[in-house]
Amino acid sequence: DVQLQASGGGLVQPGGSLRLSCQASGFALDRPAVGWFRQAPGKEREGVACLSTWNDITYYSDSVKGRFTISSDKAKNTIYLQMNNLRPEDTAVYYCAADLGHSSSYALCHNGPSNWGQGTQVTVSS
Repeated sequence: DVQLQASGGGLVQPGGSLRLSCQASGFALDRPAVGWFRQAPGKEREGVACLSTWNDITYYSDSVKGRFTISSDKAKNTIYLQMNNLRPEDTAVYYCAADLGHSSSYALCHNGPSNWGQGTQVTVSS
């Protein structure tokens, strides 16, 4: 049974940092593409950071490039999103996701996953 359990969201001031974690179960992080999506109120869900676990190639949306870093710990079967220099416009519900096919990080972020985790709220406000 594939499950993705996200955690680490919260309230942070502009310029601050947060690290989101996503515990994966039911599959190993050695083949699929995994990633983080977000959805702000009134906006569509967007892929912001994706990783191909089979070749470690990453993709970032322009809105987060240079500020966010996606990584994985294969031993812990966990995916991370390090978010630095947060801005109010980063406020959203963040979802971790996986595509269990042999897709690329770019394809996952643009086409969406086969499996979604639950969301975690990130609020950037002073």
